[in-house]
Amino acid sequence: MTIRQKIDRIIEIVLVSIMSILVIDVLWQVFSRYILASPSSFTDELAGFLLIWVGLLGSAYVAGKNEHLAIDLMLQKMKDVKKRRLQIIINAIVGAFALFVMVIGGIWLVYTRFYLGVNSAALALPLGYVYLVVPISGILIIYYTIDNSLNQNIEE
Repeated sequence: MTIRQKIDRIIEIVLVSIMSILVIDVLWQVFSRYILASPSSFTDELAGFLLIWVGLLGSAYVAGKNEHLAIDLMLQKMKDVKKRRLQIIINAIVGAFALFVMVIGGIWLVYTRFYLGVNSAALALPLGYVYLVVPISGILIIYYTIDNSLNQNIEE
């Protein structure tokens, strides 16, 4: 099993686990609101935090699989060397975005949330933990774009 396959497997397990917790959380919210007539105070906030994690980790995962949303009209018309070069340029732009916005910006976001002691309202959870997924996803996207560029197969 390669390093990439191990990373993919870990992300898959984490995503399935988060989605399972999210489903249980939402079901509990519905049950407590409509059956018990006493809505739980933390479930809405937890669902939002879990959606952040699923969205960002999921975006890193699909970027690694090259299944993300893309407009690839130019790529479809190109062949061989030109297609490979354009794909490398696209990967470089995606990697640069991930580095500057997600990793550097995300680390700053996490640092300031911890430094300022910002906690969530219902769970009293430090928001630095919630936003930690931003730089993690950025690092994963950078890894995948580099790996995709180095091990790219040109499909005709």
